[in-house]
Amino acid sequence: MLLTKPHTSLAAAASASTPTPKHDLNVNRVVALTPSASRRSGDLRVSAASVAAAQPTPASPAAALSRVDVLSEALPFIQRFKGKAVVVKYGGAAMKSPVLQASVIRDLVLLSCVGLRPVLVHGGGPEINSWLARVGVEPQFRNGLRVTDAVTMEVVEMVLVGKVNKQLVSLISFAGATAVGLCGKDARPSPDAASLGFVGEVTRVDPAVLHPIIASGHIPVIATVAADEAGQAYNINADTAAGEIAAAVGAEKLQLLTDVSGVLADRDDPASLVREVDVAWVRRMVAEGKVGGGMIPKVECCVRAIAQGVRTASIIDGRVPHSLLLEILTDEGTGTMITG
Repeated sequence: MLLTKPHTSLAAAASASTPTPKHDLNVNRVVALTPSASRRSGDLRVSAASVAAAQPTPASPAAALSRVDVLSEALPFIQRFKGKAVVVKYGGAAMKSPVLQASVIRDLVLLSCVGLRPVLVHGGGPEINSWLARVGVEPQFRNGLRVTDAVTMEVVEMVLVGKVNKQLVSLISFAGATAVGLCGKDARPSPDAASLGFVGEVTRVDPAVLHPIIASGHIPVIATVAADEAGQAYNINADTAAGEIAAAVGAEKLQLLTDVSGVLADRDDPASLVREVDVAWVRRMVAEGKVGGGMIPKVECCVRAIAQGVRTASIIDGRVPHSLLLEILTDEGTGTMITG
């Protein structure tokens, strides 16, 4: 489904003088669980505890009325986005905290229940780092992207495809929706990815697999791992993949859950959060070196998604409970929204 090439940054792309070789990432089905099937999973009973803990408790009449008022105020937003795809990149702190994980899962299911079409593209950085520590490998990053040698790639594939993807599918199913786990496996041979190792960058998405899943009301859960014809796996940055998938499926919104409040005018000043910017402003900030580290691939994928037809892209604070709903169903988001 995703076609990829060795990574180049937004700033470096302007000075590139030669075409970059490409490799493919096609998405194939991993697992689809019904709610009843997920409840029979012994492994899920532990993970599902966080979801069960988030179930509503009896409320007073005043609290119930307040809840109904909130639902009523959300109606215009539900009507605006009903039937439209919303791509969510999930990772960072929202994956590490069981409480935040339960919140994100329930928010996704709620959006699906009221008629939106969420697509979940997940990372797994903290889990990958934990497993790398177990095998004595020190994680390394360059410009916000993980340096992926052969050992790291083996851990990445094991964690993203074999563990995180299946767990998220199970949790979504347990919460009442139907999820379909996907990962990329079939690609053309790729050249060495310079200093990043086995890292790729998306160049095209074939959404043929996703369209029927989305149209049927299921939630695709996508692990961004690719492999060439010889079976060599490649690590695809989840932010980058989410942006390209959003463009390919004609998403209304792209939402990137992160560990910071959003884009900062001064990256050393947490109080300088910028609530809404356009693509020109983002390009200027990247060119001037005022956006760095892990924020680079996030703003780059937002710019590319908007250039390909996505209406808005937001970098939101995944540490805030229900930040996803705040961004979509209210006028008060928690991060930075980027527009054309």
